[in-house]
Amino acid sequence: MSSSLTRRRGSIDIVDAKVAVDLATAQSYRENVFLFVPNLIGYSRIILAGLSLHYMSFHPKFATLAYGISCLLDAADGHAARALKQTSKFGAVLDMVTDRCTTSALLCYLSAAYPDWILAFQLLITLDFSSHYMHMYSSLVTGSRSHKTVKSDVSRWLNLYYDPTILFIVCAGNELYFVALYLMKWVHIPVAQSYGLAPNVVTNCTWAELMAYICLPICIFKNFINAIQLWKASKILVGVDLAERADAREEEEARKKDQEKER
Repeated sequence: MSSSLTRRRGSIDIVDAKVAVDLATAQSYRENVFLFVPNLIGYSRIILAGLSLHYMSFHPKFATLAYGISCLLDAADGHAARALKQTSKFGAVLDMVTDRCTTSALLCYLSAAYPDWILAFQLLITLDFSSHYMHMYSSLVTGSRSHKTVKSDVSRWLNLYYDPTILFIVCAGNELYFVALYLMKWVHIPVAQSYGLAPNVVTNCTWAELMAYICLPICIFKNFINAIQLWKASKILVGVDLAERADAREEEEARKKDQEKER
């Protein structure tokens, strides 16, 4: 690619915006990033999430089924991208935006279902969006090819979290917790009554309540990670600012010295 069309930042080539738009417009069917299999999976996730939101207020079975499939496909698109060698920046951002919007939409419903906890749900949405946006931006600024690539010397917690297995377990547990809160508004029969068990502290709960209790620690851990991600991204961006300001001062001093020599 011509050097006039790109500029270097870290380890990646940054294409000029106008050139990028022209390339996307002229792409062929054989190499159409919009039609990559993992991106098609991403579009299906959006459709399923929309169906889930449509049914959420009056048909919990359809809503839960559609939401669950949408979340499970989140793991499938990554495997498809690697297997078919169709990884793309568009796909990575599409995946993240879909995750954030889907979870936030469910939290908005939960805010209406549990009005006493509306502030907590609003804080969760704010933390989720802000941490992922700043993390993605800091990854781009520092030249990382993926926001999921975090070295242990930057953050041991994030390095652990972005392990594929850990990432799947934590994200699944987090979503299951919110789904359990949703289902608690619809499921009212205790486990003891449903399955003929002896009443006790556990069996007096509904199965939705039990699922919420089990997944709550994972949800807490996920938001702990979000807070770390927000703080680390903030420090990275501040570090980049300081480095750029130092470079600007050096250039200014060099320019002044050159002017003095000319005199």
